[in-house]
Amino acid sequence: MSSVERPPTIVRWTLRLEETAALDGAVQVLEPTIRSAFGTGRRGSVLRGEWLGHSIHPVLTDVVLGTWTSATVLDLFGGRESSAAAQRLVGTGLLAVAPTAWAGWAEWSAAGSRDKRVGIVHAATNAVAIGVYAASWVARRRGRHGTGAGLALAGAAISGVGAYLGGHLTEARKVASHDPAYDEAPPQAQPPTPVDATFG
Repeated sequence: MSSVERPPTIVRWTLRLEETAALDGAVQVLEPTIRSAFGTGRRGSVLRGEWLGHSIHPVLTDVVLGTWTSATVLDLFGGRESSAAAQRLVGTGLLAVAPTAWAGWAEWSAAGSRDKRVGIVHAATNAVAIGVYAASWVARRRGRHGTGAGLALAGAAISGVGAYLGGHLTEARKVASHDPAYDEAPPQAQPPTPVDATFG
C-alpha cells in the first residue's frame, strides 16, 4: 500500500484529533472569554500582527523554544560553569510565554472548528510544558541544577508535541493571519520538473 493511500501514523492521529467532537465542549466554554480577551478590537489586531502583515505568534514561539532548547544544550554540553546561563535561558523563555500565548489565542479565536479542537490540545500541552519548565527554573534557583536539567529535558519532550501541533496549524491548515494584499499577488511560477536523463 502506498504512502498516499495510508498516511503516516502521526498524520492519522492528527486527523483523528481534528475530528474529536468531544473537544467541542471545552471550545464552547473557552471561546467567549478568549475572543473577548484576545480576539477583538485593537488588542486582537495587534496580537494577530495586522500591523506587521504577518502573524506574530510563530515568531514569538521561536523565542520561547529557542531559549529553552539553548538551555538544554548548555545542560548537556556546557558543564557546571554554564548552569547559571542555562537558568537564565529557562527564565527568559518563561517570561516570553505570556505574549506568545496571547498571540496564539488571538489566532485561535478566528480559526475554524476543526482547528480549534487541535488548538485546545496544543494549548493544554504547552501549559504542561510551561509548568515543567517553571519547576526546572525553581529547582535551579535552589541549587538543584541536575534536577532542573532533567525537568528541562522532560519539558522539551512535552513542548515538542505542542510544537508539532502548532506547526500543523500554521503549515498544514494555514491558521496564521496575513495581510489580504498577499492573496492578491500573482502566484509564483513553479520550477520545471527535472527530466530524467537515465536511458534504459
